[in-house]
Amino acid sequence: MSCKIRIFADKDNTMERYFNTAGPNRPEKEYTIDPLKRIDLDDVLALIDQGKYFVLHAPRQTGKTSCLLALRDLLNAKGKYIAVYANVEGGQASRNNVASVVKSTVDVLARETALIMNETLAEEVRDQVQDEGQDAMLSTYLTKLCKALPRPLILMIDEIDALVGDSLVSVLRQLRSGYANRPASFPQSIILCGVRDVRDYRIVLSNQDIVTGGSAFNIKAESLRLGDFTREEVHELYMQHTRETGQEFDEACFPMVWEATEGQPWLVNALAREVTWSMKANRDRSVRIIPEMIYRAQEHIIYRRDTHIDTLVDKLKEERVKRVIEPLLSTEGEADDSIIPTDDVQYVVDMGLVKRERGKPLRISNGIYREIIPRELTWTTQEMLTQEPQWYERADGSIDVCKLLLDFQQFFRENADSWIGRFDYAEAGPQLLLQAFLQRVVNGGGYIDREYGLGRRRTDLMIRKPLTNHYGGPVQRVVMELKVLRRSLEQTIEDGLRQTADYMDLCGSVEEGHLIIFDRSQTKTWEERIWHRPAAYEGRTIMVWGM
Repeated sequence: MSCKIRIFADKDNTMERYFNTAGPNRPEKEYTIDPLKRIDLDDVLALIDQGKYFVLHAPRQTGKTSCLLALRDLLNAKGKYIAVYANVEGGQASRNNVASVVKSTVDVLARETALIMNETLAEEVRDQVQDEGQDAMLSTYLTKLCKALPRPLILMIDEIDALVGDSLVSVLRQLRSGYANRPASFPQSIILCGVRDVRDYRIVLSNQDIVTGGSAFNIKAESLRLGDFTREEVHELYMQHTRETGQEFDEACFPMVWEATEGQPWLVNALAREVTWSMKANRDRSVRIIPEMIYRAQEHIIYRRDTHIDTLVDKLKEERVKRVIEPLLSTEGEADDSIIPTDDVQYVVDMGLVKRERGKPLRISNGIYREIIPRELTWTTQEMLTQEPQWYERADGSIDVCKLLLDFQQFFRENADSWIGRFDYAEAGPQLLLQAFLQRVVNGGGYIDREYGLGRRRTDLMIRKPLTNHYGGPVQRVVMELKVLRRSLEQTIEDGLRQTADYMDLCGSVEEGHLIIFDRSQTKTWEERIWHRPAAYEGRTIMVWGM
């Protein structure tokens, strides 16, 4: 069967745009939500006119650079200022070599200013300051440059928090040093851009002293955070593709895209690129994008481990991240996040891994991250397990969950102590081990939806197993509620049955529910801890398992 692929969007052979997953957006080539609509432009322009120095921060691959470039172009088009964007990430390689980092920063500023002005003035000024000491070269350069420029300078410094230690402190202090001389002899306004707010920097100097960013740059007027896409913006981005190519998205896709991404810009674009381009059959623009394709796209992104996912996974190894994530996975959390150091929580919030919302428990930011974290933490375990999906499949393709859990009980009894000890996140070991066991089984053609969060005192799992290859066909849905025994067994079962039933109601069309209780007591025998029995709750039969 032939597959017609539409490459061009219109008759004049204009190449159709695509969904961007690498670098700042180019609106002429990539579907784009106007970056300047994602910030409060009136407030930003007012801060600039008032001569304020301020911060714009957001997680990686959220669109910060696109916003800064759009703002630069807007300001330069107005003609009131000379706006310069400079990325100083290259200085990261020099670490605590202050002289090298400061020189690199001056070189980047000179190059970018020269490109904006289309003349050599900025580079000539750079050559004049080469004999300045490392703690004065940057501030002297900016002073001389601003005196020579015909209009006030607006400076946007991106990836500022890529710099570290003594080098970062020197750059921040030199940017602060000329503040009183603006705008005639120093930048009218400076925007620092990075993952974190400057106040949250904990800078370790070469002598092991710790300096906070707030003290090194205490002239900050505001801290603005770039948010994720809204639901409306996600819909608009996808509709740009539909308008330009004719390829339609089933409306049922959009709640799924939101659940998977919650508007995280890279994830939103990655899902769309996967279903409109990487799935080659869908390059035929007459193919309608349906929900099952979104599920498959999500799985492909997780398994492929693109740079965005790899960076996220690498962060899980950090002790500060572990202190935040482990209580979320272990179901051991208290009613709020007060048990975790505030600085650690803010650090993980700033990187976009968790969300903290007023009046709600701390939680993983979106569905894809909720999938990635337990899978990554148990990847080696999954590879070492011998369970195969067909062992638990019935004739109709559904999973025999009772058979699966009986086998897991035996496996848990024989291997729990040695296998849990292998996890970096040992406190969440029992829950992670079960999820590794389940993942190995459902990889044959099913999905696991996960819900966990600090203060929930449980982990909710739902297994979805399509029974045919056709979208809209029958799907097996099974709910599992994971709890750790902390109080009496009777009270834990009572609470757990109610929670399991509530989750079954929330998920809808669920055939069976299982309540799994991990008893971590070292004084009980395995015969006391391993058991299962059915329990009746509000007209339902829920199977309860002791582990």
